[in-house]
Amino acid sequence: MRRLLLVSIAAVMAATPVLSYAQGRPGRGGQDQADQDAAKKKKRDQEWNDRQAPLPQLRNAGPCPYVKSLYDAARYVEFKDNKEASANVAYTGEIQGISAGCAYKGDEPIKMAMQVLFELGKGPQAEGSSKTYRYWVAVTDRNREVLAKQQFEMKIDFPKGQDRIYHREELNNIVIPRAAETTSGANFEVLIGFDVTPQMAEFNRAGKRFRLNVGQQAQADTTKK
Repeated sequence: MRRLLLVSIAAVMAATPVLSYAQGRPGRGGQDQADQDAAKKKKRDQEWNDRQAPLPQLRNAGPCPYVKSLYDAARYVEFKDNKEASANVAYTGEIQGISAGCAYKGDEPIKMAMQVLFELGKGPQAEGSSKTYRYWVAVTDRNREVLAKQQFEMKIDFPKGQDRIYHREELNNIVIPRAAETTSGANFEVLIGFDVTPQMAEFNRAGKRFRLNVGQQAQADTTKK
């Protein structure tokens, strides 16, 4: 059987501007935090749905490849001096949503387009208002063998007074050749994740989380003493 390869992945920045959200006030209590989270989710969903460009919805010879983020690399949490504490958070990132479409017929290759919504944050130990995040896209077969993998970069500028933003990336021209006309998209998976260190991957696997406002409050409390 001929080896299947990803022959092309091209990433472009979204045509729409970066979406910015002001962070709620820290230290308000459980109900206030729940209200902030609910409002944030509602606004995120509205922006994601409103600004999502149409993706290919053609009549295919079969299903599209399954697209998902890899759990170990779905979040990015950078700590100063690698010390895991809320007050040591420098930059964060999380994959919040993925939308994909594909088209193929006959013996043509699978052509895919993806949109990925990132939430990116700047913590109390951030050294500047800009950060270049690195992420990757990989294609695997149903046996989970990696057929191709490509790295990308996105430079994020945090507006003055904003420590958290949403940013949408579009990935076009993902082409997956098929060995035969009977090879469907169900034979493949498309994975996406941040370029993380082994320590970051372990942090994700352990399910640990730090809220940026918690880190900022911790730093403020320390300063007052």
